[in-house]
Amino acid sequence: MTPEPAPAGRPLEAAQAALAAEHAAAYGYGVIGARSAGARAAEAREAYGEHLARRDSLARTVRELGGAPRASEAAYALPFAVRTPADAERMAADIEDRVAGAYSDLVRAAEGPLRREAADALTAAAVRAARWRGVGVAFPGLTEKR
Repeated sequence: MTPEPAPAGRPLEAAQAALAAEHAAAYGYGVIGARSAGARAAEAREAYGEHLARRDSLARTVRELGGAPRASEAAYALPFAVRTPADAERMAADIEDRVAGAYSDLVRAAEGPLRREAADALTAAAVRAARWRGVGVAFPGLTEKR
């Protein structure tokens, strides 16, 4: 059975959603970095850089798909207060789960090289979430789609 091609515009919508998730992740890692120390602070800086690189790549992808890249918000509402290093770790895992969900949608909507890039990004987010949480999930990117 051959999968049906994604409807026109669906890859662009999914890429825009992934771009929005990357904007939010970069903002969140700014907060996480301020509440982390030692090796965890280094992990936060590394993740921040990876999210910025993915953000920039997605902005190019959105343009290639004929869209105008969604701009970053000035600030994002955090799902909970981040006061301690434990809060920062929990926030990082939450961010990565959200990013994985956005890339899961892009994997479903895209084809060819964009699908491969989205799958790689989903995998990277799932690995980071597992590192922050200390355990992985069975189906990364699908946890909120029950």
